[in-house]
Amino acid sequence: MSRVSLFSAPFLLGFDALEERVDRLAKAADGYPPYNIERRTEANGSELFLISVAVAGFAAGELDVMAEDNQLSVRGRQKDDPEREFLHRGIATRQFQRTFLLAEGVVVRDATLRDGMLIIAVERPKAEKVARHIEIRSA
Repeated sequence: MSRVSLFSAPFLLGFDALEERVDRLAKAADGYPPYNIERRTEANGSELFLISVAVAGFAAGELDVMAEDNQLSVRGRQKDDPEREFLHRGIATRQFQRTFLLAEGVVVRDATLRDGMLIIAVERPKAEKVARHIEIRSA
């Protein structure tokens, strides 16, 4: 039985890759770690998105930020120190992967770790509106 989706509508051509990305994001919908997304408008008209991920307890070397194929992935891996003896352990050394889908033309500017927050700056440059005339050829 074939699956029918919104993206199979006849007027949405070439969106099958987007459908795959949306499916991937839906599967990765874990609530850890929490994050905020803030939008700012720059003076040049571009939009800046600041993604703040709460990564308290992680060092910069234990975090990995990767932009690939219109997808931004943030991974955290902490190693257990066998020399430490805990009497109570309420802060878990939990691995995580958080994924964000990026629109075409969006650029990851940089990432900063400060006060337990990983702040990733993502920019969408102001799009130039382009219109072009398509000539009709005779067959």
